[in-house]
Amino acid sequence: MDIPEQQQSMAQRYRDTAKQREDIRRRQAETGVPFVVDSEEQLRARAQRLLSKGEVDPETPVPTDGGPVLPAGVPERILGAASELQSVNFLARGARAARAVARISIIDNGRRAGFGTGFLVGERLLLTNNHVLPDVATATGSFAEFELESDVDGVPKPVAVYDLAPDALFVTDARLDYTLVAVAAGADGTLPGAVHGWLKLIAQQGKIVIGEPVNVVGHPDARPKEIAVRDNALLNQLPQFLHYRTDTEPGNSGSPVFNDQWEVVALHHAGVPDPDGEGWVANEGARVSAILRHLALVQLPPQQKLLVAELGPQSVPSEAALSGAVPTAGVLAAPVPLPAQAEAGAAVLQRRGVTGRSGASRHVVFLHGRGQEGRDPAALRTAWCGSLAIGLAAAGLAPIEATDVWFPYYGHALSAVDRESVALDTATNTAEAYAPAEPGARAVYAALLADAAKAAGMPESEREFVAAQESGLFGGVVAALQGPLSWIAARSGLDDVVIATVFRDVAAYLDDKPVRDAVLDAVLADMPDDGEIVLVAHSLGTVVALDLCTRLHRRASVPVLVTAGSPLGLDAVHRRLLAGPPVWPGQVGVWINAWAAGDAVAIGCPIGDTWKGVRDVLCANRKDRAHDITQYLADTRLAAEIGRAARP
Repeated sequence: MDIPEQQQSMAQRYRDTAKQREDIRRRQAETGVPFVVDSEEQLRARAQRLLSKGEVDPETPVPTDGGPVLPAGVPERILGAASELQSVNFLARGARAARAVARISIIDNGRRAGFGTGFLVGERLLLTNNHVLPDVATATGSFAEFELESDVDGVPKPVAVYDLAPDALFVTDARLDYTLVAVAAGADGTLPGAVHGWLKLIAQQGKIVIGEPVNVVGHPDARPKEIAVRDNALLNQLPQFLHYRTDTEPGNSGSPVFNDQWEVVALHHAGVPDPDGEGWVANEGARVSAILRHLALVQLPPQQKLLVAELGPQSVPSEAALSGAVPTAGVLAAPVPLPAQAEAGAAVLQRRGVTGRSGASRHVVFLHGRGQEGRDPAALRTAWCGSLAIGLAAAGLAPIEATDVWFPYYGHALSAVDRESVALDTATNTAEAYAPAEPGARAVYAALLADAAKAAGMPESEREFVAAQESGLFGGVVAALQGPLSWIAARSGLDDVVIATVFRDVAAYLDDKPVRDAVLDAVLADMPDDGEIVLVAHSLGTVVALDLCTRLHRRASVPVLVTAGSPLGLDAVHRRLLAGPPVWPGQVGVWINAWAAGDAVAIGCPIGDTWKGVRDVLCANRKDRAHDITQYLADTRLAAEIGRAARP
């Protein structure tokens, strides 16, 4: 659908809903209430969502009978309270959401042919308009620019550039005007979502009603990132589109449209031309729920389905939402060559790690964390060595060649983890959306969040209330875990989705014996059988490393163990290690533990009081990349420890 045809369709939709808009204005005038809904169910769903997310001041009188149905008049009061004065964290939450927004530079024959806006909706998934990226050819060579903005002092930030990867995933639809495309890792091997976070697409009803404010973040006219938050409101809801009042310009195409809770409600695509004259009468965006319904029916090969799963369980439409719909193969989807086992139904390529050159006096082994499914171990090893070289150079030491390093790989073993949430289409917050479905793993997940919140200073009274809810006194509400998760995220600055996904995978590893055994077997398959090993582990890999020490061949020893960004300081973790509660790993000589103040996964650090003899090293990681292994390895002090250990 070209631009003139798209504008004609928008104008026609606006013309066809004239009586609906007139009815909306009449109802607003008669009631004196700006909020207009299609049904009582929609009003109550919106009010319940605001209550469940804690968006209403606790001092606001909200009478309820304790049941699931709110009394008459209460939903309107809740919407009014949520739309008046905002908590000061409205600004901080908006800034966090805006980090996932990027300018898209469209490249044609080596030259910039245009610009648009897009935003991350998964660790390596970007959403924009079909008219920005209409096909694979256009996306190939185009790139996304994050942090194209100024800091609080007005100084331009360093721009982070990521190539698009349409060969991995490209799904588009001209009618809804959306394109979902994969994004390549950065030069250091880091996925964009690990650095900039991503915005969750939520299929559940109740995100916004007519009359509520909307906020738009984008790159109008290709300028640095801007936000429209004044005199904005939702004007009308169509089955697949929203009409709203806000300031936008060309270049805003592909911007996220937020509600006041910074949840994405629509994908902005254009201004609506006046059907009876010149100028513009509104803005239009495709509803998130419509995009997710369409995407759920797209027929994709297994490897691409795995990528789309990064959208998260809260993005899965309910069966009722999909009833009567027909799966479609009519979208553009870039073909990906699949290995034989994937064609037979396997979802993940069974990769092996890479081994280092033999003959060295000591073997350097890197052990990765979670989120590496489908990654190339050789490329990961190169990225780790590149970051380490930065720190080594600052310390006056020579780099370590990538070919000398062993890099075991267990990403495919973790892919077996059950990553369904407790309730796919009813999750109301991040903690619930990423809670493991299996009860045992869910209990460990809850314990991890509780331990981390305690370490982050969450008051005991609040933690006791959460524990009571989770234990069943209040119905076993998994959503209650959002309190600890939000506390941890607020005090660390790390995105709550990143924290939840790490703790989910740690919980699954610790609770599920077959998964644990598969991970350890995969690592042992590419470990040196003998000699001295300098073992450098990150995140979940640090937990694996301590278990690994109970299974190493007796001819192998670990004179130096380095753990970075580790959750080993949490009771819920070290109580469940194979060796039991904090027991010094017998084959380890020196243990160095690196942590950063802003790393929520390492919230239990330093760990010297738990494991007597550990040398804790505080690293000055960037707050927005506090858990990033490349930040740890580039730290001069830690790099020097590794460099000297590798060459005794």
